[in-house]
Amino acid sequence: MISSIIDPLQPLVDALRTFAREREWEQFHTPKNLASALSVEAAELLEHFQWLTEAQSQSLSPDKKAQVAAEAADVFLYLLQLCDKLDIDLLAAAHAKMLVNAEKYPAALVRGTATKYTKL
Repeated sequence: MISSIIDPLQPLVDALRTFAREREWEQFHTPKNLASALSVEAAELLEHFQWLTEAQSQSLSPDKKAQVAAEAADVFLYLLQLCDKLDIDLLAAAHAKMLVNAEKYPAALVRGTATKYTKL
């Protein structure tokens, strides 16, 4: 992962590389497989909210919140690995995407609405 001078994610990326290398898993960590695993983990995250009301989803028990945190971490870790394999600076990409979103969704135009930018 090529990144800016100080990348706070780099130590975690390095730890993920070491973790995979020690288990000889690099052979399985192709972009396709990592994207598939990311999708599965995102579905597992969503599963914790299935059938909850909006109010219930905002007031999780400590145990449920810990389970959600573990799934969120899985999503995050697979995303980091995917970006590492594709040489994507995730922080730079996120900042760039925020700029694009700000153009697509001007605050004065979308305040209080969930309308997609193509329907504005």
